[in-house]
Amino acid sequence: MHESKQAEAVRGSGTKEEHAKLLLGSYACFTGKTLVEPRPGQSLAEAVHEARIVVLSHGTEADPILNYGNRMAMRLWEMDEATFTTTPSRLTAEPMEREARARFMARVSARGYVDDYTGIRVSTTGRRFAIVDATVWNLVDEYGTYKGQAATFAEYRYV
Repeated sequence: MHESKQAEAVRGSGTKEEHAKLLLGSYACFTGKTLVEPRPGQSLAEAVHEARIVVLSHGTEADPILNYGNRMAMRLWEMDEATFTTTPSRLTAEPMEREARARFMARVSARGYVDDYTGIRVSTTGRRFAIVDATVWNLVDEYGTYKGQAATFAEYRYV
C-alpha cells in the first residue's frame, strides 16, 4: 500500500491518523463518550473511515470547507473524497432560518457540543434526507486551539 502524502493529508489537521485522533479526542473531551473503538490492529483513521455511523468535519475558514468525510458520509452525500473535501459545509444543508441557526451555533459554542441536532440535508444529486439526533462538536487540539467542527449521526431517512 503506497498512498501518497497528498492522499493521506487532511487540510488543517495533518495526516488522516492525526485527524482521527483530533476527532476522537475532541469528541471524548466534550461528550465523555467514545466515538468509535478500533479493532485490534486497526488504525484510528481506518476505524473512523469504516465506522457504521456518519462522521464529517470542516475547518476554520470564513466559509468552512469540509476537510473529512468517512465512507458513510461520502456515500450519503453521493460524493467522492476529492469533491467532498472541497465543498463548503453550508452546501450540504438546506438553508436554515437565521434565528434557528444563531440559536444552534450559540449552543455549540457555549457547550462545546450539541447532541440533539435534527435537520434536512441535500446530496450532490439533490436527494434530500433528514438527519436525526446528530452530535456536533468543536474540534480542539491538545493545546486548546480551535481546529473546526465535526458531526456524527447514525440515523437518517430520505424525505
